[in-house]
Parts: sequence; C-alpha cells; structure tokens
Amino acid sequence: MASDAATTARLVVVGAVAACIAAVSVATAQPARADSVGYLVNVTVRPGYNFPNADAALSYGYGLCDQINSGVSYGQLVNTIKSDFANNDEFQASYLLSQASQELCPTSIWQLRQSAAGYVPPAQ
Repeated sequence: MASDAATTARLVVVGAVAACIAAVSVATAQPARADSVGYLVNVTVRPGYNFPNADAALSYGYGLCDQINSGVSYGQLVNTIKSDFANNDEFQASYLLSQASQELCPTSIWQLRQSAAGYVPPAQ
C-alpha cells in the first residue's frame, strides 16, 4: 500500500512538472510569421504556375490570403485557382492555396481549414 501511495505521489509530481513545462512552452512560443521566401521557393520552383516574376507570385499569394480572410470558401478558392491557371488539377490548386496560407498568412490557416471541412472535389 505504501508503495502504491509513493508511486501515485511521484506520478502527480511528474504530471505537475509536465503541465508547468507545457504552460511555459505555450507562453513563450513564437507567433506564426509569414515567410515570403519559403512561399516563393515552393511555388516558383514547382512547375505549373508559371508566374512571370516573384512580385506576381507574391501578389497572387497575398490575394489568396485576402480572400481567405474575407470568408471566401475553400471550394471557391480552388475553383478560382484552377480557372486562373487554366489547369483542372485539384492537387495543383490546393497546393498553391496551402502554400499561400502556410507561408504568407499563417494566422488564417484555421479559417481556411474550417472552410475546407466537408469539401469534396468534383468528380473528374
């Protein structure tokens, strides 16, 4: 019995220490920051988008961020990207959208995910 009480006490202490470490980690975590260089590398090296220059790629990405923030749905964004690049590839469109949100406007990721919930690509 005494051994069980000691084990329980140790587990409580270890749990409390882990909770404190987690709280400090959350409190000192760096806020999400935009990474335009990461975005440019990922969308200009990948074939299929053919942006004429870095400014055009960034403008397009920030435009996607503006649309996400204004409440445009994931499905609408994917369809716009497909239309803009004359490419019906669902993956190509979702890749560009995910790169823009992750690298240029990471604070909008949650909103984009909420909008994508239940999205089913159209049958090809």
